[in-house]
Amino acid sequence: MTDFNEKQVEILLVAEKLFSDKGFDGASIRDIAKEAGVNVAMISYYFGSKEKLLDALILYRTSSLRLQMESMMMENLSPLERMDRMTEMYMERINANRKVYQIVHFELSTKKRLINTKAFTDVKKKNLESLTHIIRAGQEQGIFREDINIPLIPPTILGTFFHFQMNRPFFEDVLELDTDEKYEAYIKNQLTDHIKRTIKALLLK
Repeated sequence: MTDFNEKQVEILLVAEKLFSDKGFDGASIRDIAKEAGVNVAMISYYFGSKEKLLDALILYRTSSLRLQMESMMMENLSPLERMDRMTEMYMERINANRKVYQIVHFELSTKKRLINTKAFTDVKKKNLESLTHIIRAGQEQGIFREDINIPLIPPTILGTFFHFQMNRPFFEDVLELDTDEKYEAYIKNQLTDHIKRTIKALLLK
């Protein structure tokens, strides 16, 4: 389910904040209900359990990229223009959703509980289908190389972004990013441009 009503979205956003601040184990359903201004029974009715609430949060945050990609695919763009737009969309969504990515990666690494990885994987597979379509079109036009490992393109983007995030104090120092505004602007502009040029270098003949 990816069509959430206003109250469900409100609960999901509160859960995201508390899971990020306190960890999944540290944030109780009661905490989430209190912060969202609802009762525990409503959360149970909508989501069933805290684990299923996390599953819903993952789907809510990741499915939006799919809708953006579908819209972009309908525009009259060249394969190279589509790749630039796709990279920009990936960066925007990853940056906006970095809290939920951090939660998911922590839960998967600790293996304390079973996250609905099938639902998460299905969304990523659909996004990969769009990416594959773009690259195949570029290959047919003789623009892109034939030996591209397409499934490794998204982790190339994510890996660069999260390395930058995990080493924020270092980059703030060496790049003189002494305010949140400068840091966010650097991600939006210079870091995104660097990743776009990296992806082009992997794709172009």
